[in-house]
Amino acid sequence: MNDSQLLRYSRHILLDEIGIEGQTALLQAHALVIGAGGLGSPAAMYLASAGVGKLTLVDNDTVDLTNLQRQIAHTTARVGQPKATSARLTLEQINPEIVIEALVERVDDARLAELVAAADVVLDCTDNFATRHAVNRACVTHNKPLVSGAVIRFDGQVSVFDPRGGAQPCYSCLFPQDQKFEDVACSTMGVFAPLVGVVGAMQAAEALKLIMGIGQSLAGRLLLLDGLHMEWTSIAVARNGDCPVCAGHHPPAA
Repeated sequence: MNDSQLLRYSRHILLDEIGIEGQTALLQAHALVIGAGGLGSPAAMYLASAGVGKLTLVDNDTVDLTNLQRQIAHTTARVGQPKATSARLTLEQINPEIVIEALVERVDDARLAELVAAADVVLDCTDNFATRHAVNRACVTHNKPLVSGAVIRFDGQVSVFDPRGGAQPCYSCLFPQDQKFEDVACSTMGVFAPLVGVVGAMQAAEALKLIMGIGQSLAGRLLLLDGLHMEWTSIAVARNGDCPVCAGHHPPAA
């Protein structure tokens, strides 16, 4: 690290659990953020400010006036612009020293597999089950840790699905892909703005910990947040031995 980086990241370096080694790991890491909206905005902003060396943002949507109530990476002047490129402008202002790749596209399974394989950690900041399951399948196939978050109305949830451990559940163990779950949109149900900030920031925190190999991740646990009463509930999540996605997955030997 040069002198500027030592100063920029000094408050991380002061932490015994991080230090020079941990910050160097962040600078060398590549995070894939799928979705640049309510969750992706704070998640990507904290990853950028923390010094993750490369961020790939994927979102095919454009900024709408209704987004600005909670999607803090965007501004009024950018209404109508692609969310991925708008978010990149914000992240470049936060940290011009990192590489930010903005992809304005709806990724299919093949493209998703390519992007996941190239990343060190994946953050699912999307809002529909089909995409979440596609991301999960790619992460299991390519042995990449997945940080998943969701928020609707006053309720939030966050967890980590890490196939590298071998005995940990995947997203499909919790929400089986062969079952029908109704997608609930913010446009019809509403969402309390600060909650996406809380959950998105927690996704960033989990991703940073995974990159640095510190602490204990949320793998095997689902955190639920009741924003009206500000109460957290932690639920243990077990691996499903019959899960069609991860049951036959055997992580490569270290």
